[in-house]
This record gives sequence, C-alpha cells and structure tokens, in this order.
Amino acid sequence: MVTIRTDRLDLVAATLDHLEAELRSPSELARLLGAIVPADWPPGEYDRQAIEVFRSRLAEDRGAAGWYGWYAIRRSSEPPGGTVIGAGGYLGPPGADGTVEIGYSIVPRFEGRGYATELVRALVGHAFSAPGVTRVIAHAHPDNIGSVKVLEKCGFSVAGPGGESGSLQYQLSLPAPQPD
Repeated sequence: MVTIRTDRLDLVAATLDHLEAELRSPSELARLLGAIVPADWPPGEYDRQAIEVFRSRLAEDRGAAGWYGWYAIRRSSEPPGGTVIGAGGYLGPPGADGTVEIGYSIVPRFEGRGYATELVRALVGHAFSAPGVTRVIAHAHPDNIGSVKVLEKCGFSVAGPGGESGSLQYQLSLPAPQPD
C-alpha cells in the first residue's frame, strides 16, 4: 500500500481493489483501509461517477495507482486506527507538458480544520517529486471560498478561466532552473 504521511493524515493511494470495494460497500472499504468510513462518505465531488472513472483507468493500467485517487485518513490511537475524512488526487499521470491536475474533497463535518490544506500540500509535494512534473493545476469556483483559500495557502495563483462555466484555473509551477 502506497502511503504519504503528513502531520495528522495518512494518504493511501487508491488501488483497483480499494475502488471496487468502495463501490460495493463502505464496510468493505473500511476493512481494506483499516479505518472507519463515515456514514456521509463519499464527500463532495468525489462521487460514484469519479470512483467509477478511476476504477476504469486503473483497470487499464494498474501501474498508474497513485495518479488517481488518494484516501485521507485522520490518524487515531484508538482502534481501528483512523477515520477516512477526505479524498484527493490527480486526474491522471502527468501530461507531456509536465502538468498534473488535482482535486480534493473533505467530509463536511471535518471541514474548517486545515485537513484540505494538509492534503493539497502533500499531493503537490508528491507530484513535484515525480520525474517531469513541472506544474500542478486545480479548478475552483470563486464562490467556493474554502477551496480558494486552500489553494492560496498552498501557493497557487489564478492562471485564467477554468474548464467549467464560472470556474477559475489555479496553478503552481516549479521555479525555472537557474543556470550554473
């Protein structure tokens, strides 16, 4: 299991097995992750359609695990070891131009505690550690104040209009290499 550890979260890369279990029942996903899956799962835009898209793409290329969904598990010293509080990830491996797109959602009762910022920072760091990734983008509607604040705290800036009507594209790029 591929995991990224932050101060409060364990991010677990979704595998084909995770996604198939998640589509069958929250209890199966909980068993595989060794964590509580809350009754209000899944959060926000990480819905059944997104889960099915990720499952389809991983079925075509199991080696792409880590370039789609990640489960954000809030660690706990109490059994079973944590609670799945959000999901995030990439819309696929980096493009030829070195760009990856991220998305993220937090279960509403866990919002406003900095988990989304922690999740996004981890995803950005993971993306920039991959060979060839030079830019991370995300989309948000300006009226989604929470999401905009998360992106700004993580160093993103507005790059122009987004793909959906009224949305904006945010970007964060690696600094250009300096000549020796």
